[in-house]
Amino acid sequence: MRPIAQAARRLAVVLLLPVLLVQPGSTALARGGETDGAGQDFKPCSRPLSTHPLPSPPLVALGSQSGLPGYADRLSTTPYGWPRLAHWCVWIEPVLPSAASTAAGLEPRQQRWRQAVESALQSWRSLVPFTLVADPDAAQVHLWRRVPPLGRDGAGRPRASHGRALLRLAAVERRPGQWRLEPAIEILIGPGQRQEALQATALHELGHAFGIWGHSDSPGDAMAAAPGPVPVLMLSDRDRSTVRWLYAQPTAYGGPVLPPPAAGPPAHP
Repeated sequence: MRPIAQAARRLAVVLLLPVLLVQPGSTALARGGETDGAGQDFKPCSRPLSTHPLPSPPLVALGSQSGLPGYADRLSTTPYGWPRLAHWCVWIEPVLPSAASTAAGLEPRQQRWRQAVESALQSWRSLVPFTLVADPDAAQVHLWRRVPPLGRDGAGRPRASHGRALLRLAAVERRPGQWRLEPAIEILIGPGQRQEALQATALHELGHAFGIWGHSDSPGDAMAAAPGPVPVLMLSDRDRSTVRWLYAQPTAYGGPVLPPPAAGPPAHP
């Protein structure tokens, strides 16, 4: 977790940038719902007309607060509120069988990866509404069968990991002239793990994708900062209470925003 002072400085800088503004008069912060800006329902997983990537938001630590459920006081938010949606669209990298991959024994490995990811997703279904989509352009969450690049620990030393979630933002045009703010999540999960470890990694990284940008201090939770000796394959009571609290908080994500600058062609994240 970042120190509060450092996070506050970054927050102040971002709020001065004219990158994105919540549409004037919007009730998105109070609602956090899935509307098109005119108060009409729409299909959240339809292919967008255009998508403009935006800079990654700074994560601001909530800080110690008494009375919060689970490990909610260990989470981080963004200048636009909690990065969550009322309904998510999830794309999983498909298994592409080929004669070469079959001969090399790679296809069963890909199938094992896919099965572990789908099992982890099912654990979240009772708490987080989502739809699996075949079109990656329609999704806010993308799961890739890739080993994450080396990261850095607190001392700056290289650190390998089996999974990683990356948070970015996007202004998405779901209907002509109607833009909304969405998180854009990339999840990298290395396939070189045994089945239970794969599922536990996917369960953890999906928690980040669905808005839990922080870690638990208990090894029995799916969102523990460090994995324990036994892979956690199901959400704990603390995980569940934290998610329920998170999804009751106001946010601008999913709400209307001003159109992005016209300069430059739209691109997909």
